[in-house]
Amino acid sequence: MHTFARRLHGSASEESQSTKGLTLDQGWRYDLTVAIMDTFAFRGQGRALRRRAVVLANIQPGERALDVGCGTGTVTLDAQRRVGATGYVAGIDPGARQIASARAKAARRRLPVDFQVGVVEKLPFADQSFDVALSTLMMHHLPAPLKRQGLAEIARTLKPGGRLVIADFIHTADRQGRSFHAGGSRMRDLAALATEAGFSNIQMEEMPPLRFSAFPGAGLLTARKG
Repeated sequence: MHTFARRLHGSASEESQSTKGLTLDQGWRYDLTVAIMDTFAFRGQGRALRRRAVVLANIQPGERALDVGCGTGTVTLDAQRRVGATGYVAGIDPGARQIASARAKAARRRLPVDFQVGVVEKLPFADQSFDVALSTLMMHHLPAPLKRQGLAEIARTLKPGGRLVIADFIHTADRQGRSFHAGGSRMRDLAALATEAGFSNIQMEEMPPLRFSAFPGAGLLTARKG
């Protein structure tokens, strides 16, 4: 397991759900580690990437949004603020401590997010439940067959024309010597899997690393169902 994941990865609690992907389950310690990493090593690019993902999602008041692999809920809470009182936002993650931390943050902010312990292999939602789905820094935790299965599940839960936004670190082989060890994804590979799952209008953009930053670079993909 890579160094960063080893720091964040905890043994799953009894409430955590089993998944074939990597589970990070450190709760508030995860937030602390990520904040330190982003401030001192990434020069804020981690926060910028998450903000950009939410902007690309174009979430509107009253919509229904799903955050897959929500962790401690940073992106999910932003989505809830955008849908407002008439919308609905759900976040799922296999880590029970991550979900507990996300629920605590939502309670402090009095935001009604539906956080659930769950896995991308079997999303606990009915067909065509959501207008938009997000996946931020999660896809590199999944082996290739699970990426395919997960994208098919996301497509199932989206309404026709529903929007998908994926943000992830660039693949380790494409980093031009940068030493940050978290895994990554090739957007063109995710685009092929998204097409296979029934998505179209696929667009991609890059977030290159800043000079003197450990941020390895990232890619963002947007698509529509059908």
